[in-house]
Amino acid sequence: MINLKNVTLRRGTKVLLDQASVTLNPGEKVGLVGRNGAGKSTLFALFNGTLHEDGGDFEMPKAWRMAQVAQNMPETDQPAAEFVLEGDTRLAELRQRLVAAEESGDGMEMAHVYTDLADAGDHDALPRAEALILGLGFRVDELNNPVNSFSGGWRMRLQLARALMCPSDILILDEPTNHLDLDALVWLEAWLQRYAGTMIVISHDREFLDAVTDVTLHIDHAKLTRYGSNYSGFEILRAQQMELQQASFAKQQDKIAHLQKFINRFKAQASKAKQAQSRVKALERMEKVAPLLADAEFTFGFKEPNNLPNPMLAISEASFGYTVEGDTKPILQGVSKSVLAGQRIGILGANGQGKSTLVKTIARTMPLLAGTLTEGKGLNIGYFAQQELDVLHPNDNPLEHMIRLAKELGPNSGEPSREQDLRNYLGTFNFSGDMVKQAVGSMSGGEKARLVLAMIVWQRPNLLLLDEPTNHLDLATREALSMALNEFEGTVMLVSHDRALLRAVCDEFWMVGRGKVEPFDGDLDDYQKYLLEESKRLREVAKNAARDTAVSVPTPAAEIPAPVVAAVAAPVATISTPGISSAEQRKLDAQKRQQLAAQTRPLKRELEQNEQRMASIEAEKSQLEQQLSSPLPPAEIAEAGRRLKALSDEVSSLEERWLELTHLLEETA
Repeated sequence: MINLKNVTLRRGTKVLLDQASVTLNPGEKVGLVGRNGAGKSTLFALFNGTLHEDGGDFEMPKAWRMAQVAQNMPETDQPAAEFVLEGDTRLAELRQRLVAAEESGDGMEMAHVYTDLADAGDHDALPRAEALILGLGFRVDELNNPVNSFSGGWRMRLQLARALMCPSDILILDEPTNHLDLDALVWLEAWLQRYAGTMIVISHDREFLDAVTDVTLHIDHAKLTRYGSNYSGFEILRAQQMELQQASFAKQQDKIAHLQKFINRFKAQASKAKQAQSRVKALERMEKVAPLLADAEFTFGFKEPNNLPNPMLAISEASFGYTVEGDTKPILQGVSKSVLAGQRIGILGANGQGKSTLVKTIARTMPLLAGTLTEGKGLNIGYFAQQELDVLHPNDNPLEHMIRLAKELGPNSGEPSREQDLRNYLGTFNFSGDMVKQAVGSMSGGEKARLVLAMIVWQRPNLLLLDEPTNHLDLATREALSMALNEFEGTVMLVSHDRALLRAVCDEFWMVGRGKVEPFDGDLDDYQKYLLEESKRLREVAKNAARDTAVSVPTPAAEIPAPVVAAVAAPVATISTPGISSAEQRKLDAQKRQQLAAQTRPLKRELEQNEQRMASIEAEKSQLEQQLSSPLPPAEIAEAGRRLKALSDEVSSLEERWLELTHLLEETA
């Protein structure tokens, strides 16, 4: 188990944990929650050994294997599948040992390593790595793409897959959902629910925490409190504790007031001085129950729009997509939709189906490829980009952003634009003091998100386009955003993987997929089921396409004769030829069937030989496994292990060829 006893942790001069104690049991799934800056990541650093306690005792079983997501951005031209496969550190170590044993000719070591490789799952390691990559939203045709060919968010998904690939007794995850779409998030939840070890996760997604955790560890005021429930249960228990604490505080204040009143009344009277003094001492000895004042919550609200055009947007027979070197690449076609004043629209769809393309086009950052998109008179769009730096300048500070925005909108915006007014306004979004002059590029993700929200609110939009606005927001700020959106009088179009936000804000959903935008008749639970089915369907389509491609290009080792290839490309058909009798037609058909039989005979012969060879290999493998079960000299054990591996590799090749041959025969049938 993991045990913290009176642990003190500091970062610089700041005390993040003070005499904290908690016990975590093997196999528990723990959600670590607390405000930004409370010390969650610092506690993770204690768990992984990069930081040591400043006081107290910290214990974790030394034999436990730990897996965690590397925070550095990988820069390598390794294929994606190979990069993730290397996350299995046990397998990598065994393969290195095998190479060393073969070079030194150590037969006994080789025999042991072959056995360990089998136990470590060497035979299916690559398929397991590929399954992780596909589950996190990659396509089959991207499995062998270089890692550095992907964008930053996709590379972090590969880091996550690499951590999941690592065999572990404890898994620690710091915001694993930040770079995921809803389809990948659903898959990750299912994977983590099956994880057998101890897991500790930091996340600001309440539904994710509810799905994957059964214990909540709360950091607050440098203390650790354990709750035996998921996040929703923690909220209920904490609210009850707060209520009790507040009641205790109120009761204590009454008692303090009574004592103080006695002291003030009688301290000057000689006959009562002794009693008054005893009450002063009682007051000093009384253990103060801290007043339960909620930490200053970050709250904000959207201003009332100047006008509400209706409809906001009218989209007719539109095509959404992008242009590359003059060539248009449509993703969504034939879209005809209306957006009305006051609507709350959640935009759903699997990864890569065009959600962000739709939002960017409406936000005027991408051109419409075809059709019409008519804006209502006075439409004022507030756009939150998925990547905050799409609208922020990293070298400028928040005040410079607000000054530029004020100049762009001009005096007609109706908002005060003096520098002090802008400073005061930024202060309401927690940009106070020197922070208004801090370069945006040096800010945290949460601070950038707050600045984007401040800029949007200041513009008084009547249409909000929000593309993954919660990626870097903590739970309290997400709650503030949810409340602000519910009070907003304009229209909201929201893309998010935060299901709690979607449930709270949206009253209708659009489905983006298969090149269309259509209404989705169902709730988020129905959509979650749809995502799992759609992900499975897309993987099957991609696998079939890859198999067909492999079949159409035969391997050099077993080339198909040219006549057979021609027959596959254009199968013989029984079609009547004008001007000949039915008897002659039957004769021609018979000749064609004979020709086809002659052409496919080599395929059938090879297929038969293939099956015979596989049966022979299976018999030899059984014999070798029987030999290995009895005592043998080290050299013979090593030789048997090598032979088993060679036979397994040959079976894999034969099975692939068998699939190709059967497919070709089906095509000619």
